[in-house]
Amino acid sequence: MQVTETLNEGLKRGYNIVVTANELDEKVNEKLVEAQPEIEMKGFRKGKVPMALLKKQFGQRLLGEAMQETIDGAMSKHFEDSGDRPALQPAVKMTNEDWKEGDDVHVEMSYEALPEIPEVDLKGISLEKLVVKADEASVEEALGNLAETAQDFKDRRKGSKAKDGDQVVMDFVGKVDGEAFEGGSAEDYPLVLGSNSFIPGFEEQLVGVKAGEEKDVEVSFPEEYQAEHLAGKAAVFACTIKEIKEPVAAEVNDELAKKFGAEDLAALKEQIGERLEAEYAGASRAVMKRGLLDKLDEIVSFDLPPSLVEAEAKQIAHQLWHEENPEVEGHDHEEIEPKDEHNNLAERRVRLGLLLAELGQRAEVEVTDSEMTQAIMNQARQYPGQERQFFEFVQQNAQMQQQLRAPLFEDKVVDYIFELAEVADKEVSKDDLQKAVEELEDE
Repeated sequence: MQVTETLNEGLKRGYNIVVTANELDEKVNEKLVEAQPEIEMKGFRKGKVPMALLKKQFGQRLLGEAMQETIDGAMSKHFEDSGDRPALQPAVKMTNEDWKEGDDVHVEMSYEALPEIPEVDLKGISLEKLVVKADEASVEEALGNLAETAQDFKDRRKGSKAKDGDQVVMDFVGKVDGEAFEGGSAEDYPLVLGSNSFIPGFEEQLVGVKAGEEKDVEVSFPEEYQAEHLAGKAAVFACTIKEIKEPVAAEVNDELAKKFGAEDLAALKEQIGERLEAEYAGASRAVMKRGLLDKLDEIVSFDLPPSLVEAEAKQIAHQLWHEENPEVEGHDHEEIEPKDEHNNLAERRVRLGLLLAELGQRAEVEVTDSEMTQAIMNQARQYPGQERQFFEFVQQNAQMQQQLRAPLFEDKVVDYIFELAEVADKEVSKDDLQKAVEELEDE
């Protein structure tokens, strides 16, 4: 076998590989010798079929396998000897298309090599960590928000008309074509107007009713209504209004705390403080991570594989175009050409991606099976009722597994760098932290 270099320009590589006819013949013979003990043929005992007959019978079929395995072996040996790591799958093409049995095989292989990543003095990196304490005002604000979500209702003044957001307590009987239908009646039903818990058009007709009033609500069931015998049908609900109640925030006391699983108000405040500080810590980590990536992008430089940058730029341009044109759901639109800003962002992402991958490999950072399982479970929660199917889909889809593993790996590498870097705490206000987070989103 002969391997001749034809291109060595930057990260681009090209080689001609010649596999001789004798090598292919030897490979076919190896396969036949390996299979001979298990082959049975009429007129011969198992394992005793002559090689010449085997070659005549199976040689042509094995020739393609031998050719592929020989070329794959040549490529593997090349990468092992050269130390090159291809950025993408190498392009391999047979150049003597008029090949026939007995001829040498000529193959052209080209690829872009991953660059050599320089050493980085991680201990010499200085970072700032924004620290925010959960003060009393923030805890009280969060407590007030909780009280609003746990709102109660109290009776409105006698004769008051129902408004959006009020709770109307009523009896009702629903009829279609003059006949009451199953599930269309209730007594003392508490309906919050504006909650959209009833079919469209129902709640709006109750705005303005008073306690003691009777009201016929006329609506039509949606065409896609789950009960097929009611879908698209007109209905009349005879409603007897019993009470009109207005929303009031729950009192901030031990009873409220118990509604949220705390022993008392003091314990609830402590939980809120811990939750707020966990949120602040998460936001602070995002700001510090951006600061780290900015520094790495500034201090580390190396050649980038053009194909990776081009692919990333196209993906960025395509994604941003869809964000600007949300009405276009499919991808059957004209090709989106990347602009300078897309190319610059692509270069940054590819550079940092390769750098973090190399740093993680050197530090032997790994994503554990339990971490992957947790990530899959978290993602599966976005598909209620289909969690099992999603889990099985991910297990059978290597690309999806990689999409879930990549951010986990990146975060573990970032945490590894944080441990080595010089990190200085800086106490700031909640507003300062919020401003820093907003600046991340604007970039």
